Amino acid sequence: MMRTRPLKVALLGCGVVGSEVARIMTTHADDLAARVGAPVELAGVAVRRPDKVREGIDPALITTDATALVKRGDLDIVVEVIGGIEPARTLITTAFEHGASVVSANKALLAQDGAALHAAAEEHGKDLYYEAAVAGAIPLIRPLRESLAGDKVNRVLGIVNGTTNFILDKMDSTGAGYQEALDEATALGYAEADPTADVEGFDAAAKAAILAGIAFHTRVRLDDVHREGMTEVTAADFASAKEMGCTIKLLAICERAEDGASVTARVHPAMIPLSHPLASVRGAYNAVFVESDASGRLMFYGPGAGGSPTASAVLGDLVAVARNRINGTTGPGESAYAALPVSPMGEVVTRYHISLDVADKPGVLAQVATVFAEHGVSIDTVRQQGKDGEASLVVVTHRASDAALGGTVEALRKLDTVRGVASIMRVEGE
Repeated sequence: MMRTRPLKVALLGCGVVGSEVARIMTTHADDLAARVGAPVELAGVAVRRPDKVREGIDPALITTDATALVKRGDLDIVVEVIGGIEPARTLITTAFEHGASVVSANKALLAQDGAALHAAAEEHGKDLYYEAAVAGAIPLIRPLRESLAGDKVNRVLGIVNGTTNFILDKMDSTGAGYQEALDEATALGYAEADPTADVEGFDAAAKAAILAGIAFHTRVRLDDVHREGMTEVTAADFASAKEMGCTIKLLAICERAEDGASVTARVHPAMIPLSHPLASVRGAYNAVFVESDASGRLMFYGPGAGGSPTASAVLGDLVAVARNRINGTTGPGESAYAALPVSPMGEVVTRYHISLDVADKPGVLAQVATVFAEHGVSIDTVRQQGKDGEASLVVVTHRASDAALGGTVEALRKLDTVRGVASIMRVEGE
């Protein structure tokens, strides 16, 4: 039997995502009520610009006083889609204090203060759901948190930023340079006017922190994630990748150490073989590989951003939280029992592709090989091309630690025969 008293929902933010959430709540009201077991009513919308026309939203619901809205005391759920750290953090904790559960899409806040927010939710007996914070419409948080709760996840590897994937895909498919591809992404609306959060890896790093924390039952904060952007990736890097049968993607990688005693989380560009499923992820799409003991390899694929896809994830959480409210229960909270240490990037072991500009004369290759050997880095393949007294030397290593590779490169720079290090890129996904 359906409950007649509606569940009251407040919406914080009414931009691209928020307006789509409101639209779906209105146009699909009957379906949502049937799925939840009670009507779901939009009780208030907090915005910064009250004079903006918002089609389909009753102007009487609009307010600029978000604090007063979450303090009403009669709300069942607060949906936070304003982003940023403050005032979102204070508004969410205030919502808990005044009896509401929270659905959020705020990756930056969750990566920085997820533990404190989970603690506040638990203290007040409320839900904190955030499927929309990572990979848009792709169901990822809930499978990790619930479906794989009985499994041991060892690795999460994926493309979690659509803007950077669009740019790199364009560079790969057309031979365009970074700036040219970025300009096209901006013109098409895939990149913001200031793309720093995307192209420098901040967005992906926040998502990696959230994924690592859930996958490994360990608190992983944004500061724990090693981050490198993709602004230095060149057309020459793509040419080298193609010669190896690879392409280049900006990857978020969360791994459990082989001995199970620690974890790592990192974001950086990497070469991956064309045979790997992530290599075929095109445009602004996202895809994430999850590797675990019992289920093996799972791949989650779909649109990772945008109003409708992100709103879909928000509404999925809203339905789940609403059902919990009706049943007087809460869903799973933070699971950080493992409390594994997060290892620094220097201890991460992977393969490397190093391109050197060297003098084209006898003995150079021997000198370079000696430096690698002295630092304990084993060489897999070497390719050398020379012209007019100069040469390009490309070295692909076997697996080595980041610290060992760093020492190797520092020593290479001191060789008189090495003119410069053109590029260094990790090789992943084998």
